[in-house]
Amino acid sequence: MSTVTGPGTASIGTMNSSSGSLPSHESPLPVVLAGARGHGHWHLANIRRLQDKGLVRLAGICELTPLTEAELGVFTAPGELPEQSADFGALLDSTGAAIAVICTPIPTHTDLALTAAARGVHILLEKPPAPSYAEFRRMADGVAAAGVVCQIGFQSLGSQAVHAIRELVAQGAIGRVDGIGGAGAWARAEEYYRRAPWAGRRRMNGADVVDGVLTNPLAHAVATALALDGATRAEDVTGIETELLRANDIESDDTSCVRVTTAAGHRITVAATLCAEHPDEPYVLVHGTSGRITFWYKQDRVLVQRSGHGPQEITYGRTDLLENLVEHLEGRADLLVAPDSTGAFMKVVEAIRQAPDPVALPADAWYLKADESRRIVYGVDGLVTAAADTLALYSELGASWALPKEVST
Repeated sequence: MSTVTGPGTASIGTMNSSSGSLPSHESPLPVVLAGARGHGHWHLANIRRLQDKGLVRLAGICELTPLTEAELGVFTAPGELPEQSADFGALLDSTGAAIAVICTPIPTHTDLALTAAARGVHILLEKPPAPSYAEFRRMADGVAAAGVVCQIGFQSLGSQAVHAIRELVAQGAIGRVDGIGGAGAWARAEEYYRRAPWAGRRRMNGADVVDGVLTNPLAHAVATALALDGATRAEDVTGIETELLRANDIESDDTSCVRVTTAAGHRITVAATLCAEHPDEPYVLVHGTSGRITFWYKQDRVLVQRSGHGPQEITYGRTDLLENLVEHLEGRADLLVAPDSTGAFMKVVEAIRQAPDPVALPADAWYLKADESRRIVYGVDGLVTAAADTLALYSELGASWALPKEVST
């Protein structure tokens, strides 16, 4: 997510031919980045990496306030400054972009994706793809109708560990799968919620934002757990239970858990907080009748523990999603994260959006760590771990501050 507001959209153009065929481009493919500050810096660095490999060329940056040469720094070579504009549509037109990387506030995602699609520009869209299921469907259906390719930016799903774990499960390495847990114990200072007007908001100016712990900073835990279960499409989800709470003085949630029931009858529980005492690497845990598999998805690290075998730890490689998109457009790879493969995740976003507003934790449930200016929830590290271990919600684990569970389908 960028820390700045979304760029404007010009009048939407048309495809290059009445048949809907896409414009052809020669390598390196011209790329426009919308939202280059905040997390956008990561995309700038990644585009530069692929530019050095001859795959892409940074053709334009869309920001309300142009980046300075100092901000661009190592991202561009001297004398190679990209075109900049606050008008996304006009910038796509003037640069002849083949790909748009969209890293802007959540409520802007759908309109910007459709602006790119109408011009025949392929898309890498940051997660979460939209703030509601209706907006997600508007984006996904519009992109499909335009005939362009859209990759959703769940980088963890580019890990080769995802396929490897699913293969192990299919081979019966850990017996029958009983369920999947996810744990994310992170910490964010109070300043985190002041970095942008939409930060920590559920709604803003009448539009959904849904910037909560499970839908944005630790969204990968939810999406990765669903992917390991093979429950990625909207129709794979049959029930969702949520517990949404907050220690910080925000509108959205910072300490929450969700339990998804899938069409196959599996349970997936993910617990997360931004108020951990001892922040640690998030992970997803596959429970089997004769073993378990732990996947630290940011590290691509997997631990297999099963009956009759010693523990086995493997670190896998990862395919970058922008590079995968380029290779897919060149006919050399399958697309890794198409919009419909995030439909189940968007059902979780929708359940969180429709749930009652998160309840503030009582003052005696948290304390302020003054030297880091962040709020810590007593005992939450252990609760997050226990939820992933047992597939139970906070209220079922005896947390005195947790709400009775609330079911949303």
